Amino acid sequence: MDETTNIPSPAREDEKAEAVVLGQLLALHPAQVVLGELVREIAGSHADFVAYDSVDRAVDRLDAAGLLHRSGELILPSRAALRFYELFD
Repeated sequence: MDETTNIPSPAREDEKAEAVVLGQLLALHPAQVVLGELVREIAGSHADFVAYDSVDRAVDRLDAAGLLHRSGELILPSRAALRFYELFD
């Protein structure tokens, strides 16, 4: 967070988006979710480009980290993420 303006940094905002996306996927599991549905679950039915882009970037980063799998539009939590959720829920 920028100490002079109390505005969260872009990196911190991205981390928050990742946490929300992963949490929502884990909560919806075992339902299969596509990106558009995930955006609506998180941002509501009138989500704008900014919300869509934020969720899409979070999905990409979580996929790269091995916490979810993305196959086209289909998004699923990884086995590791599901096990973590079982242990700490």
